[in-house]
Amino acid sequence: KDRGMFATAKKPRGATRTRDTSQNKFAIPLSGNNGFVMMVIAACVIAIITLLNADQDQVKVSATDVDAVTISEPTNDVFSKLSHTEQSTDINFARTEKLESDNTLPVSQAWIEQVVKRGDNLSLIFQRAGFTKRDVHDVVHESEHGKALARIFPGEIIAFQSDADGDLAAVRVIKSPLETITYRDGENGFVSEIAQREPKVRQSWATAEITSSLFLAGKEAGLSYQTIMELASIFGGVIDFVLDPRVGDTIHLVYEELYLDGEKYADGKIVAASFTNRGETFNAFRYTDEQGDSNYFNEEGVSMRKAFLLAPVDFTRISSNFNLRRLHPIYKTMRPHRGTDYAAPTGTPVYASGDGRVVKAGYTSANGNYVFIAHGNRYVTRYLHLHKRHVKTGQRVGQSQVIGTVGATGAATGPHLHYEFLVDGVHRDPRKIHKSLPKAKQLPESEMANFRAAINERSLQLASLRADNQLALNDTADTKNTTD
Repeated sequence: KDRGMFATAKKPRGATRTRDTSQNKFAIPLSGNNGFVMMVIAACVIAIITLLNADQDQVKVSATDVDAVTISEPTNDVFSKLSHTEQSTDINFARTEKLESDNTLPVSQAWIEQVVKRGDNLSLIFQRAGFTKRDVHDVVHESEHGKALARIFPGEIIAFQSDADGDLAAVRVIKSPLETITYRDGENGFVSEIAQREPKVRQSWATAEITSSLFLAGKEAGLSYQTIMELASIFGGVIDFVLDPRVGDTIHLVYEELYLDGEKYADGKIVAASFTNRGETFNAFRYTDEQGDSNYFNEEGVSMRKAFLLAPVDFTRISSNFNLRRLHPIYKTMRPHRGTDYAAPTGTPVYASGDGRVVKAGYTSANGNYVFIAHGNRYVTRYLHLHKRHVKTGQRVGQSQVIGTVGATGAATGPHLHYEFLVDGVHRDPRKIHKSLPKAKQLPESEMANFRAAINERSLQLASLRADNQLALNDTADTKNTTD
């Protein structure tokens, strides 16, 4: 019967299988025993896929660093699976090498740096780095140099290192380019180690001519602020850098420069220096005596450190000198001015002019904030109108120690330091009293031979600098005269 569109014509028995050119050349009719063959093939394919999936699961288990492994999307392509299996095997091999290496070497993670900011404390810094207050406590209290970590300053760098689990492994504090402290977590808690770097020392020299002030002359000569202040400290007992310097005065010095990794890090100590003021030359040489103490001496072995500084303030100018017949600017009466006024901005440091003990420190309506210092039994220095006092009654102080800051407290028309000097209870002119003060320490005769040998080369260097400077001045004068 007609079976419609699905009817098929019967082939005669014994008919030979012929190739149907309209189908794929490998097509096999699904009749007779061919079904059994196809079932076998399907079973083999399923077995292969199962084995491949098992290999892929093995890769996933052994891959411990997920971020380093790219997991491909599932695919039915057998050749894609084979390629992925080979790639995963390579990853496993590399991962095994890495783990074995980590088992024999310390954990090495990148240092994460934090810059100490104003108002910071250790807890805030550790928190920014991802660690806890407990970590702070452990580092500070378990390590030998833990207190050094607690004393931090703005601008310092604190670096952190974590272990493989993300816990704190090490802390590194860079105190300066020359000093680094490292704290590492060990078997018994944190241990610390200080690493010191020694800069290379090179010798340099400079010549400066004063046109307005010591500070500006030093800056024009390329000297750092530190070196200029050290220069003022060396000559502070023989020169008043407010009134004594004159235009044309010259400074010559030989000093050290410190280098790290081939670059200049800072200025070092002044080795030798000379100051020519109004035609008189003062020389100073750094010398280390037999006791190992280093100080500055003139060519005769007399210490440059006098009993008192001529100017006890980081000054800018003097507004009023010693005057027994001065008209007081506030009370408008003729009142003795038994001291020297150093006009300077509020907050300018005030130094103790000599070693001594604070006998009074307080406030009155006339003196404002004041400090009185006794230097032995005969000498007393007074510092008035301070903005702030940094010392208390009974406290021992050393020469050049900051005892307060310039202000305008009490009966003052503006910020200045009023400085008085008393000898046996009598006011004396601070600028002239140094001539009658006790002589400075001198090296013993037994050390003079070593001293002269030590300063011989430096003395020649200073003389050469002065000669070169004088020659340059003469050439300038000759050129000017020729032009005229």
